Parts: sequence; C-alpha cells; structure tokens
Amino acid sequence: MERLLPVYAVPDVEGPIDQAKLFGRRAPLVLEIGSGMGETTVAMAVADPDRDYLAVEVHTAGVANLLGLVEAAGVANLRVVHGDAVALVRDRLGPASLAAIHVFFPDPWPKAHHHKRRLIQPAHVRLLADRLEVGGVLHCATDAHHYAEQMLEVLTAEPALDNVHNGFAPRPAHRPDTRYEQRGRTAGRQSYDLVFRRTS
Repeated sequence: MERLLPVYAVPDVEGPIDQAKLFGRRAPLVLEIGSGMGETTVAMAVADPDRDYLAVEVHTAGVANLLGLVEAAGVANLRVVHGDAVALVRDRLGPASLAAIHVFFPDPWPKAHHHKRRLIQPAHVRLLADRLEVGGVLHCATDAHHYAEQMLEVLTAEPALDNVHNGFAPRPAHRPDTRYEQRGRTAGRQSYDLVFRRTS
C-alpha cells in the first residue's frame, strides 16, 4: 500500500477527477465498483486496452492485492480508489462521464433489516445512471437469488435505463470468473447477470 498506492491511486483531493491527467489520455472510462481481490478487474483491463478502468474498493486487503496485480501485469489503463463508491460517484465523477459501470457480486446484505445497505437501490441507481453517457452500460452480477430479483426490479424501474435483454442477461463471455463466483458455483449457487443501457 505504501509503495504502490501513490503510483496507481486516484489522488485524494477535492473536485472532479481529471481523467486526462490521471491516465495520460482521453478514452472511454469504465468504473468497477467493488473490485474485490482484483483478479477480474485486471483481466478485463488487460483485455480492453482501448478503455480506461477505475476500480473502487473499500477493503484494504483487496486494494493491496489489486495493486500487486496491477504492478505485476504492467497495466497502464487501470487506476485505484480506496474508499466508498457512492461518495466517489457523487462527488468526483461528472454527469455522462462513464462508458460503463460494473457491479459484480456486491455484498447481498441478506438480512431484511440490512437491505437498506445494498448498493443497488433506487437512489443509487439514479445516481449511477446519471453518470453514464447515453448508450453507456450498467452491468451487474450476483449469485444471491433474492438480491438478483431486487436488482431486476430496481433497474427496470429506473426510467433512464433500458434492459438490453428480456429479464436476466446471458452470462457475457467478457466477464471473467471471480474467485467469489467460483466458490458460489461449487456451493451450487447460480449467477445472474443484468445488463442495462442508458437511453436518455
């Protein structure tokens, strides 16, 4: 963290992120919310060099592992934020600034009295949709069935977004397996993908 965070992190200053200064270019920007241990994020950034990736993760162990992977792979189009995703989106990313947002296997907060902590809820989805450019994609995935149903309901209710598929999406080939997803599959849990596009 001490050695690599200053190299790959978004500077912790007030105001909008300067993408051109951060990446040294202007390219479509993908926000990865909850990058976990980082394997999937690095794999997607390496396979997609024409776009820039911004990974936000609150857990220190995940950020540290991600930083090590970024250095080992020599990834030039990935930067890291250690902190809260909603605050980042609200305070540092402007309207229509993102080509895509990935929310892969967020904490399902399974207990009913914790549902208000879930990331995919109407106010947050409205904010995420505002940060997408027209034509931009919000791609979510979960293996918690009840959360998947809630995600589908909430995303469908957001007027700025249209479902690319009829209900849940087929699993896109470009989304690598996460370690969490592999454990879930071993335990017999099915994964659900949702792909919505900003239309207005």
